[in-house]
This record gives sequence, C-alpha cells and structure tokens, in this order.
Amino acid sequence: QVQLVESGGGLVQAGGSLRLSCAASGSISSFYTMGWYRQAPGIQRELVASIASGGYTESTSSVKGRFTISRDNAKNTVYLQMNSLKPEDTDVYYCNLWQFGGDYWGQGTQVTVSS
Repeated sequence: QVQLVESGGGLVQAGGSLRLSCAASGSISSFYTMGWYRQAPGIQRELVASIASGGYTESTSSVKGRFTISRDNAKNTVYLQMNSLKPEDTDVYYCNLWQFGGDYWGQGTQVTVSS
C-alpha cells in the first residue's frame, strides 16, 4: 500500500504563485510516475502534469510555461510550482502515483485563484 500526503494549496490572487508538494510513503517500487490532476465539481478529473522516474514530464497545454513539475527521488516527493496563476486554475488538485500493480491518490488540496 502507498500513502500520499499533499500540502501547499490555498488562496492566491491572479498572477500569484503556489507550490504543491506530495510525499509518498509505503510500498513504493523503483520505477513509478507521479503526477498532479485537478477536478472541478461535475467535471472529469484531468491531468495537469506528470513526471516519470527518469525525469520525463508531460503537462496539459493550458499550464505550459506557467507550471513546473519536479521530483525528489530520495524523498519520494513530487512538487508542482504554479506561477502566473489564473482564476480558471481554481480546482481541487490531486496527487497521483502510478506503479506497476497500483494506482494511488492523495486526498486532494484546494487551490483557489481570485481575480
């Protein structure tokens, strides 16, 4: 079993920045992908950004140039640096860890961007 603990959400004005962190613990394999998803009420959860064990990253087009995902393998932690935040970035953000044999989610952290 894997546990994910998220932190760093909150309220920020448009144009501001936030940094999300997600620490994984438990039965973690050597190769895994971690990522951040977001979801608004009644809308399907969407990928924001992900990073694989080798450092390969993916991100949705709406955050390119504004959000940066990174990871610290020694700490099994993934970060999402969010700059130039927009009101449309308001959502609950969920941390995800995928490894062979398991797909795990954090409890979610609210990000609210005021105009």
